[in-house]
Amino acid sequence: MITANKGLSTKVFRVRRAAAVTMTTGALLAAGAFGAAPAQAVATPTIAAKGGFVMNAANGKTLYTKAADTKRSTGSTTKIMTAKVVLSQPNLNLDAKVTIQKAYSDYIVDNNWASNARLIVGDKVTVRQLLYGLMLPSGCDAAYALADKFGTGSTRAARVKSFIGKMNAQAKSLGLTNTHFDSFDGIGHGANYSTPRDLTKLAANAMKNSTFRTIVKTKSYTAKTITKNNTVRTMDPWKNTNPLLGSYTGATGVKTGSGTEAKYCLVFAATRNGKTVYGTILASTDAATRKSDATKLLNYGFAKLG
Repeated sequence: MITANKGLSTKVFRVRRAAAVTMTTGALLAAGAFGAAPAQAVATPTIAAKGGFVMNAANGKTLYTKAADTKRSTGSTTKIMTAKVVLSQPNLNLDAKVTIQKAYSDYIVDNNWASNARLIVGDKVTVRQLLYGLMLPSGCDAAYALADKFGTGSTRAARVKSFIGKMNAQAKSLGLTNTHFDSFDGIGHGANYSTPRDLTKLAANAMKNSTFRTIVKTKSYTAKTITKNNTVRTMDPWKNTNPLLGSYTGATGVKTGSGTEAKYCLVFAATRNGKTVYGTILASTDAATRKSDATKLLNYGFAKLG
């Protein structure tokens, strides 16, 4: 009996020991699962711009907001809609030629030498070239030419009014309820405004067009126009005003804006590792800070996407 009890005690000890080891191992695993430090949260950046918005292009999910629905002057980011209206025209011929009128150059002078593509009166310029002149050097002369070309009416004023009407119709169709245009280029007349959220949605929609995507990611473009003497004029290269192109890896667009009221604005887009982020900043303090603000928001957006 003593031998039997000793054997039984040994077996019980071994079972209890194994159970203890199992329990200890389970406890350690549980501690590893639930006691480990969580992944560090991504710190929300501080930007100088008065308004900002960032979203995931894949599903429209909001990644960042700062006064995202506050209406502000948009400066030349307005030209995103100018380009969209043109590219939305039925049976659009990008190689159709437009003759540059004196009214376009006078407009530049009358508006304190607004940003321009240095178009020459009498030259014949294609619609495609005008779109590059619109989006790269932010040419208000190119914007005027496009509004005159694609508006309807018997007078230039009527055509421009018609074109701006098309801009507002597009805004409505896209559900941009906090957006209104009263100019074709961002030189507003008291009622030209949007929000970071609306402009980001506009850009996301515009980027669905392959011609638009190609233009806004181009850093430099040289147009060859036809002069009134039927000779070829090689224009000075148009440089893209977007400071992220060439400096932020994956940047693909889209448009700067600035002005006394608008301050410094940027609608931006970038793609990294198959993920795309769109965003907007409005009313930043200066050009360098505008770039810094946009960089912070892009970095934050990609960090949020993981």
